[in-house]
Amino acid sequence: MKLRQLAHSRTGDKGNTLNVSVICHNADDYAHLLAYVTPERVKAHLSDVVRGEVTRYELPLIGAMNFVLKNALGGGVTRSLALDAHGKSLSSALLDLDVPEPERDVPSSGSTR
Repeated sequence: MKLRQLAHSRTGDKGNTLNVSVICHNADDYAHLLAYVTPERVKAHLSDVVRGEVTRYELPLIGAMNFVLKNALGGGVTRSLALDAHGKSLSSALLDLDVPEPERDVPSSGSTR
């Protein structure tokens, strides 16, 4: 399944660094996503644009992760001629990551919204 089925995302930028959040639709999926949405997988999945280190910050109380991607914006907004200089489309690209379907015994009810 695609990550977008379990989470949504937002991005922000500062220079040549991109910040991408992954926010679970359902709090019950947080631990599952921690196991499969790792910095290594994020860097590999976005390898066409991410040239530097990827760091993950975990926010369990809100069922979210924040990834900081260094050297990811072609030099930064003021130095790049890229069509998406701010990296906004990379949240959609990250949500295309394949993750296994979580195993559930009963329907989940722990929404983070």
